[in-house]
Amino acid sequence: MAVRPGLWPALLGIVLAAWLHGTGAQQSATVANPVPGANPDLLPHFLVEPEDVYIVKNKPVLLVCKAMPATQIFFKCNGEWVRQVDHVIERSTDDSSGLPAMEVRINVSRQQVEKVFGLEEYWCQCVAWSSSGTTKSQKAYIRIAYLRKNFEQEPLAKEVSLEQGIVLPCRPPEGIPPAEVEWLRNEDLVDPSLDPNVYITREHSLVVRQARLADTANYTCVAKNIVARRRSASAAVIVYVNGGWSTWTEWSVCSASCGRGWQKRSRSCTNPAPLNGGAFCEGQNVQKTACATLCPVDGSWSPWSKWSACGLDCTHWRSRECSDPAPRNGGEECRGADLDTRNCTSDLCVHTASGPEDVALYVGLIAVAVCLLLLLLVLILVYCRKKEGLDSDVADSSILTSGFQPVSIKPSKADNPHLLTIQPDLSTTTTTCQGNLCPRQDGPSPKFQLANGHLLSPLGGGRHTLHHSSPTSEAEDFVSRLSTQNYFRSLPRGTSNMTYGTFNFLGGRLMIPNTGISLLIPPDAIPRGKIYEIYLTLHKPEDVRLPLAGCQTLLSPIVSCGPPGVLLTRPVILAMDHCGEPCPESWSLRLKKQSCEGSWEDVLHLGEEAPSHLYYCQLEAGACYVFTEQLGRFALVGEALSVAATKRLKLLLFAPVACTSLEYNIRVYCLHDTHDALKEVVQLEKQLGGQLIQEPRVLHFKDSYHNLRLSIHDVPSSLWKSKLLVSYQEIPFYHIWNGTQQYLHCTFTLERVSPSTSDLACKVWVWQVEGDGQSFNINFNITKDTRFAELLALESEGGVPALVGPSAFKIPFLIRQKIITSLDPPCSRGADWRTLAQKLHLDSHLSFFASKPSPTAMILNLWEARHFPNGNLSQLAAAVAGLGQPDAGLFTVSEAEC
Repeated sequence: MAVRPGLWPALLGIVLAAWLHGTGAQQSATVANPVPGANPDLLPHFLVEPEDVYIVKNKPVLLVCKAMPATQIFFKCNGEWVRQVDHVIERSTDDSSGLPAMEVRINVSRQQVEKVFGLEEYWCQCVAWSSSGTTKSQKAYIRIAYLRKNFEQEPLAKEVSLEQGIVLPCRPPEGIPPAEVEWLRNEDLVDPSLDPNVYITREHSLVVRQARLADTANYTCVAKNIVARRRSASAAVIVYVNGGWSTWTEWSVCSASCGRGWQKRSRSCTNPAPLNGGAFCEGQNVQKTACATLCPVDGSWSPWSKWSACGLDCTHWRSRECSDPAPRNGGEECRGADLDTRNCTSDLCVHTASGPEDVALYVGLIAVAVCLLLLLLVLILVYCRKKEGLDSDVADSSILTSGFQPVSIKPSKADNPHLLTIQPDLSTTTTTCQGNLCPRQDGPSPKFQLANGHLLSPLGGGRHTLHHSSPTSEAEDFVSRLSTQNYFRSLPRGTSNMTYGTFNFLGGRLMIPNTGISLLIPPDAIPRGKIYEIYLTLHKPEDVRLPLAGCQTLLSPIVSCGPPGVLLTRPVILAMDHCGEPCPESWSLRLKKQSCEGSWEDVLHLGEEAPSHLYYCQLEAGACYVFTEQLGRFALVGEALSVAATKRLKLLLFAPVACTSLEYNIRVYCLHDTHDALKEVVQLEKQLGGQLIQEPRVLHFKDSYHNLRLSIHDVPSSLWKSKLLVSYQEIPFYHIWNGTQQYLHCTFTLERVSPSTSDLACKVWVWQVEGDGQSFNINFNITKDTRFAELLALESEGGVPALVGPSAFKIPFLIRQKIITSLDPPCSRGADWRTLAQKLHLDSHLSFFASKPSPTAMILNLWEARHFPNGNLSQLAAAVAGLGQPDAGLFTVSEAEC
């Protein structure tokens, strides 16, 4: 059969294609198949071979193949020839060799690849031939690129200590091509080549060899390929520092300069200080130990020796030594001469010429003595006349009966029917004195004369008129005079935190209502013939700068009484609350007083009082009573000696009386457990329109440097929604401990789901970290529940803020004088003031009472300060009756004596 010449190339191509298909279509590398007898140098060789490629989304990919010399080039994909129409062919001739070259291109779509997806990988290969044979190119694999959204493993938040290793694992999402991983620290790329402390493992985990404070950050794992970029959830890494103690300070100087005392040393949690929630130092920051100091012993003279024999110079001598005892431990040497010389011949031996001068000396001394005696007589006469004039202007002696009018006697015991049972006759006209000493009303009311007994002798027996002035003008004059004194310009005149009155030798009492603050002025504390205008003021801590050092904290209100500098002949008693838990092993308590220059001084260290000191303090569980003979500004300050030292905090919960919006605020106050702090908050909440929603509770706050935390729980989500974004709120430790910040509180804001919601049930927790805590169970109706409002009803203390004369005292004046006269003298049977102090549990102050002219008066004054206005006279009567005095009628008073 004859074949036309033009059909030979086509037939040759078909034959070659069939042969290639049967001999090596699946090989991936370039393969040459020469024709027998042909020149192998003329076999096609590829200038460009197809390469692996990825299909991104729906974009087709281009495969290119170029060979020389080549008469034909065709693509074969997954064993099947690509149609000739899908080829783009370019023919050319090589300039240097003159051989024919051919370049072929094809496009591969996503649909073509997906047809074989899951069966085998999609590949394409070029086949080029010439007259010398055929050559196959390498296989090019076409894959669909993707990157899934979810990481197989994401990094987790960690809290690690300083210098600890950190490993953050990350397994990226599945993808083709496989994703590359990089790490971000606070959105900045982490480059291990720049930071040798960081490296990334083959499994893509980020490793920090030793954690540093700078490594505290948010870490993000990022995976990316040609398709997409994925970010993991950020992992917060916190590098915390546990606190470490500094070295101990040196031991302080022994607190006692003589005898047993104590000394302390301290350390601070600053080596290092806790950071980022690290643990606070464990153990005590203050250590205290006993110490003893040798007491100085002053020298004292031994007895004089016998006189020596009379010498030729008509003198003899005697001597003594400073050895009984000898001075030691820094004690003072003996004062005076150790040798005494005298004339032993009555001056007849020598110096006879000096007789006239000695006579003149004696005459002069006698003349001086006579002149001094005459001057003393003149002064006595002037004093007596002046006293008569003053007594006539001060007070009527009958004022003593203004506090207790003639009475009927009501027995209290069968065996002692008249003991302290005087009852006032309410039918008699009397006058209550408030702020000033007021005159008694004139009228037909009968006057009772006082018996001329020994108790009333100091008052004089004459009849006198009562000195007084207009209350309004006197108050204005008093305030205006106070305002001219620079030291007391800060007094809050005209407010509820100040009271004042005019007092004389009869004494009286000042009180600031609802604060627990009072000033007792005992009888005869003001000298006779003097009239003082005295004030009592409560200061806000922010208005008075009280410097506190170290572990010191303010435990009481800051109180002023004055004017300063007035002469007092007896101690007055200042009463005020405090919030400390008294414990000698945990506290060092000091009474501070502000000087006229404005500086604060320690005038009393409680527990180390000297009986003869100007100040003394009776400390009780919630109040202190300060004896002072100098008026001024006072405050009680405590210094913690260990973490066991605690302050009492009063916790109060307030909420609006009326709620007109969906929001409802619960305010939790943390106050000092004192009446004055409670009064301030109650007044503030009245202005804000608040009401108490739970019974107040007490929390013991330790000196442990830990903060106070507050949280709200169990809020019904179907009715209310809490707007608190954190799990709890905190009040810093130092804001509470220094005691100078008022109105410390946290607010929890709730939102009603519906305006008709009125029932609220939840829990509020208040606790100190590693300390005491309290839980409030709230369950009430916000529109009509007022059951706790009466708990804070402020009641008046003792009626009026200023009481003058006998009306200011529970014990009638005559009975008081009889008790003093009877119990002041020592009694061998023990029936004296010491036994009374023991019965009233005041025996720890015996040395202080004994240092005063009248110990019994001090005991009765303290009883008055502690028990006014609700003191039980029957208990005092029982204590006095138990002393076994032989004359039981000594403590009674009759109507005639009144």
